[in-house]
Amino acid sequence: MLPETGGEAVVTEPREHVKAAAFFDLDNTLMQGASLYYFARGLAARKYFTTTDLLRFGWSQVKFRLLAAEHAGDIAEARQAALAFIEGWRVEDVRRLSEEIFDELMAERIWAGTRAIAEQHIADGDRVWLVTAAPVELGEVISRRLGLTGALGTVAEIRDGVYTGRLVGEMLHGPAKETAVRAMAAAEGFDLADCYAYSDSVNDLPMLSSVGHPTAVNPDGALRRHARARSWQIRDFRTGRKAAKVAVPATLAAGVLAGAVAAGLAIRARRD
Repeated sequence: MLPETGGEAVVTEPREHVKAAAFFDLDNTLMQGASLYYFARGLAARKYFTTTDLLRFGWSQVKFRLLAAEHAGDIAEARQAALAFIEGWRVEDVRRLSEEIFDELMAERIWAGTRAIAEQHIADGDRVWLVTAAPVELGEVISRRLGLTGALGTVAEIRDGVYTGRLVGEMLHGPAKETAVRAMAAAEGFDLADCYAYSDSVNDLPMLSSVGHPTAVNPDGALRRHARARSWQIRDFRTGRKAAKVAVPATLAAGVLAGAVAAGLAIRARRD
């Protein structure tokens, strides 16, 4: 069994190049906490909705998650709320806001250890992709800022540069990530047995299991147990206090997405 490793930096020997790709989950894997949480905070700071709304809806979701299991219907409801919120928004505005908010709130929350792994893949000549349930526009901004190859994310329909309020396909969550990774590998001519995947969540087992080199990064309990049982590598860049701080934004993320969207709709209604 491979040992678990931690620390803020990862140094590995360059390997003989094999045409391969590395697929990184975003939230709590590459970034401390949830990207949508920080995106929502940035929108609140810009008066798209209030900080009170953000906290109220987020806390409601925390209580729900402490008392009940997550169901597919909850994800569907959050998705529908998000789509309703962005309907009519210009794509260029969302990209601009994503860039601003990444620089203000997200850049300092990138895990140095995970970033070092991604940079080693780049140095080895690999293609490095973010694979996230967050909007692909946000994923692309983060990918560009970090010098990665690109991003696979949830895609909203666009017509004449404006969001229609409908999805293209499904949310990139759970098994959908594996489907996207397999499609990318086929398109680029990668053998998945030579590829790498990194995630913190047991929800990403399909993606992790699809590659020859899976790694659990800052794993939740279920993923840690699964990784140990299968002798997968485990990297944990958290320390006790830092891990506690990270847990709150991660838990809030889905609630913030739905709650912030609902708040935005309410404010829009009051303004109309």
